[in-house]
Amino acid sequence: MEESIQKYLRDPLVGKWVAVFIGVAIIWIIVQLLRRNLATRIKDNSIRYKTKKLLGFVGFLVTVVFIIIIFSDKLGGISIALGVAGAGIAFALQEVIASVAGWLSIILGRLYKTGDRVQLGGIKGDVMDIGVLRTTIMETGQWVDGDLYNGRIVLVANSFVFKEPVFNYSGEFPFLWDEIKIPIQYGSNYIKAKEIILSAGKAIAGDLTTQSREKWVILQQKYRLEDSQTESMVSLTANDNWVEYTLRYVVSYKRRRLTKTELFTKILTDIEATNGEIKFASATFQLVEGSEIKVSVNR
Repeated sequence: MEESIQKYLRDPLVGKWVAVFIGVAIIWIIVQLLRRNLATRIKDNSIRYKTKKLLGFVGFLVTVVFIIIIFSDKLGGISIALGVAGAGIAFALQEVIASVAGWLSIILGRLYKTGDRVQLGGIKGDVMDIGVLRTTIMETGQWVDGDLYNGRIVLVANSFVFKEPVFNYSGEFPFLWDEIKIPIQYGSNYIKAKEIILSAGKAIAGDLTTQSREKWVILQQKYRLEDSQTESMVSLTANDNWVEYTLRYVVSYKRRRLTKTELFTKILTDIEATNGEIKFASATFQLVEGSEIKVSVNR
């Protein structure tokens, strides 16, 4: 019994496995210590998150390299078996491989980062985490109106970046163009109505004009884009019921609903202050009495 145990302990392969277990344990203890130390020193959440993710990736990479070095003399004899097994594994795990490739595309191509508001696979929300296989999103919308969180956390496979469009609301141009429509009665002071609506747009959303303009100029230098107006503007059309004014303005992707509330509040207040010079329009329906019908029945 003792001889068999000693023979087992003298086996080089056993020594290699012991070295692997000890080495891997030491590597990840160091990684965890670094994570805890940096968590207390780095105050910025974004930088702390990225640093932790980087340390985890480095720890994984060092572990793989360490194992390869330990078993380097044993790899030659099993290379053919690994090749055959690898083909089968690749077929069985093609979705996983596509997700890993998607992760590399997200990181290297800078499709989006944590904190960005995106739409992936029909899911819209803010990116909480970008894993090797999945992206974690705090969802917005659905049964909640506007761009507010609904509390549902969604995991989206990274392979979706190859299958569907990726909408990034906060990438290189973190602004959106939005519009509101105001119906005004015929016979109102059209010029004054336009002035009131445009003044509200400049007062509420005008502070973003300079910022959005600077970002747009940078995009024009980097990509082929035509010039676009970032200042608030008003257009109008006349239909069968009323004169419809459309206010177009630039807004931060996180303040669309709040900005609309402020704009409608100011426009309603200013128009009502005109004492009837400008009136809002609403749909009206007139019921027309039908003609009298006489019916006679012959028996």
